[in-house]
Amino acid sequence: MLPTCRTTGDLYDPPPFELRPDDVEGFVHELRCFHARFRHCFGRSEPRDHFFRYMMGQFSSLERKSIESIALETQATSIRAMQRSLSDAEWDDAQLRRTYHHLVAEDLGELDGVVMVDESGFAKKGKDSVGVARQYCGSLGKVENSQVGVFSGYASRQGYALVDTRLFLPEPWFSDDYASRRATCGVPKDTTFQSKPQLAAAMVRDLYDEGVLPFRYLVADCLYGNSPEFWSACEACVGTVAFVATPADTRAWLAPVATHSRTYRYRGEEHCKREVIRPDTPAASGAELARQIGRGQWYRRTVSEGTKGPIEYEFARRRVTLCKEEQPTQTVWLVIKRTLGDNPTYWYYISNAPISIPLSRFVWLSGIRWAIEQCFGEAKTELGMAHYELRKFAGWHHHMWTCMLAHFFLWHVKIRLGEKSASAHGVAGPVAVRGGVAPEALHVGRGLVFGEMDPAAQPRGLSRPSQTAGKGRLKQTLVG
Repeated sequence: MLPTCRTTGDLYDPPPFELRPDDVEGFVHELRCFHARFRHCFGRSEPRDHFFRYMMGQFSSLERKSIESIALETQATSIRAMQRSLSDAEWDDAQLRRTYHHLVAEDLGELDGVVMVDESGFAKKGKDSVGVARQYCGSLGKVENSQVGVFSGYASRQGYALVDTRLFLPEPWFSDDYASRRATCGVPKDTTFQSKPQLAAAMVRDLYDEGVLPFRYLVADCLYGNSPEFWSACEACVGTVAFVATPADTRAWLAPVATHSRTYRYRGEEHCKREVIRPDTPAASGAELARQIGRGQWYRRTVSEGTKGPIEYEFARRRVTLCKEEQPTQTVWLVIKRTLGDNPTYWYYISNAPISIPLSRFVWLSGIRWAIEQCFGEAKTELGMAHYELRKFAGWHHHMWTCMLAHFFLWHVKIRLGEKSASAHGVAGPVAVRGGVAPEALHVGRGLVFGEMDPAAQPRGLSRPSQTAGKGRLKQTLVG
């Protein structure tokens, strides 16, 4: 899909997405089987049907994948009916999430998997859509009228996918002035304001408590790494390693910091507690600690292969004790990355990794977030993630879930079919024709999800994959 810029390290590199034309020969049958896993998430057949057609439209060659264009392309009963199915129909969102996570675990799950947290913005016009406000929009790189979602992604040596999301509602949305908007947009009455790091912390805790997706590492950028709530959520995931970006002004003392034992009585029993002694010297910022590192203590490492050759940075690390309200707290790793040259740019990270962890692991973790950025890029450019026209709270989440499922489904097809030929899956000849999916290609999937369907009413927009398609180009392999 997109040009790949991957970090090399001592563990693994999530593979780039590649889907060859012969992988797509059994596409419709595979999609029906995939949708069968979510049948129990809908109480009625109409939202199930629109769920299927909406995702088919995301795979089509439509230039803009809005509800109107998808409904017309897939011959849905009506545009308004599809919109109601996404915004107003009852979905079992919790069951859909669990089912999806089981599927991701089956295909991508590994014990040393990585959970990534990041946000993505969606520019919007008007003021009626849920959560819209003038706020920083990362896709535009500036403050603009937009909606912002916080997402969690998953990466392993098998691939990468988005696995959860929460819509960020700016604080003004909870004022009395916005009461009518909240009601119109269907914001649940028990919803309270949560910052982006708090939303991210909730997703991390849910993933860990659910126990379906195995992961060893947690990574996030500075917005989340600077949040006590998010760091606490990472700490609560026992057995995992958090590696989060932090501001240059993060203050700490070089470890070790002296401690002493203090005895006290509780409920008639004597207890002993070890306390950290506040150092006599003031805590230093990350930038000050970086300046104290000698030239011979920086290690040059290649982190990715760019279009013009290897991309290199220098790394250093120190054990530090963090400072909070002028008191020492937790001892962690401070990892510093900088560009080469006389006037380098610096980045700072903290990690609760054990002392024995090698530097190469930090180098690897500093670049693994490329995978969630790749998810955003592929979902927006290929699957219409930013093309939605839904104003309600439920509609926004349902659209994002269909995008995440569609993106993962392509990995599922790639992994499940592997190198097998199309004939091995019982599908011969073209998968579809321009006027609609060919009946002879559809008989293998009829009745799997939505019962018997008239071939003439099947969603349009999928044709035989282009034989000129290059690797990793979904748009070329699924052109209509």
